[in-house]
Amino acid sequence: MVASRDRLADVSERARAKVGKFANRQAELADAALTTLAELGYARTSLRDIAENTEFSHGVLRYYFSDKNDLIIQCIRQYKSVCVRRYDMATEQAETPQGLVDAFTEKLTETLLKETKLHRLWYDLRSQALFDDVLQNDVQQIDRELEDMIWRIVERYAFLKNGSPILSSRAIYAAIDGLFQEALARVVSGDANGVAELEKEVRKLLPVIVRAGE
Repeated sequence: MVASRDRLADVSERARAKVGKFANRQAELADAALTTLAELGYARTSLRDIAENTEFSHGVLRYYFSDKNDLIIQCIRQYKSVCVRRYDMATEQAETPQGLVDAFTEKLTETLLKETKLHRLWYDLRSQALFDDVLQNDVQQIDRELEDMIWRIVERYAFLKNGSPILSSRAIYAAIDGLFQEALARVVSGDANGVAELEKEVRKLLPVIVRAGE
């Protein structure tokens, strides 16, 4: 009986290790594919395009991902999870309302300038999800994670200000995301004022959406 349990435990452990290796390999492939995807966009990229621009063969990509959508979702999930950690780390360390605003706007403008093409890919994918049912659940999940991130920032700001948000999480996310997307469009089109305008608008927005304590 004990030996049987030990064998089952051993099989279970090997199965978990195999799943872990598969997931790690997927993550590695997604990291390698991200540059090509960000450069070409959703519609213009195929698994063959990615294979041609990375060290991995088309067959390897097909083994780990069912199709292009599967790979792109993995890429975006990984990138956005990194973004979330960056913002969380920056704003959690703030000790004053102004310090939080400074940290948040600094990260917004930094990522907008340094990772323009990656953000463009995200909005491209989100637009495609309006037409492709296969993408909708994953895109909505990523959107919820970003909304939760923004809400944590606003709650932290409200705590430091001894106040409370006057709008819902969804409304605040829509406002900040809309400002960011508009700034992204300006940057992509070569408008040198896009980043500065984003910072200015976000600095004005945060004090408005949080009611100061009495």
